[in-house]
Amino acid sequence: MQGESDLRTLLATMTPVLHERPFIFCSISQDDYDKLPFEPLGTFREQEGITVIVTEQQTSENGLPYDAAWACITLTVHSSLSAVGFLAAITAALARAGIPVNAVSAYYHDHLFVPWESWERAMEVLGSISRNEVQDA
Repeated sequence: MQGESDLRTLLATMTPVLHERPFIFCSISQDDYDKLPFEPLGTFREQEGITVIVTEQQTSENGLPYDAAWACITLTVHSSLSAVGFLAAITAALARAGIPVNAVSAYYHDHLFVPWESWERAMEVLGSISRNEVQDA
């Protein structure tokens, strides 16, 4: 099943959903990764270490280092990996609102990580984008 690639449709139907608990980005060594007693939500290997995305509870229970908690907002529209401009439009709107975002694209959906204390404002901005696209259609 191929994802949506029309920008107006993506923005109008993105339907953001907030995950209820904070997530953490931290970097750990391969040895520490191999010892994790759980499966991280996400991982990415960099030269400096393995970035893991885990719950705040997992970090505290396992002594993982971190400096900030992030809210995860999933855009539930099935977006195509080759869609042009979708994340650019979203991240630009969040930037205008002063909200930093770390975007993670997976096969079916895009996931936005914003500072935990900014989740409510981020959801307002995302809702505004969708409403504007519906009105403009």
